[in-house]
Amino acid sequence: MATTPSTTDQIAERVERLLVRHAELQRTNALLSEQVAALTQERDSLKSRLSAARSRVDALLERLPQAPPAKDAA
Repeated sequence: MATTPSTTDQIAERVERLLVRHAELQRTNALLSEQVAALTQERDSLKSRLSAARSRVDALLERLPQAPPAKDAA
């Protein structure tokens, strides 16, 4: 004859499962936080590089000679 687990045993088992799940979620959250930090750093680096590139392009554009005014073809 199979014995059914007592209510206390059932609660204890469920609490154990919840604790395991909680630990898994904490690990997942830590990994995701690391990814966010890495991506934030990468984004900031790319923004800095873009700004520097824009500055160089602007400086090059300033060095270009001005185009002569267009003559009316009349």
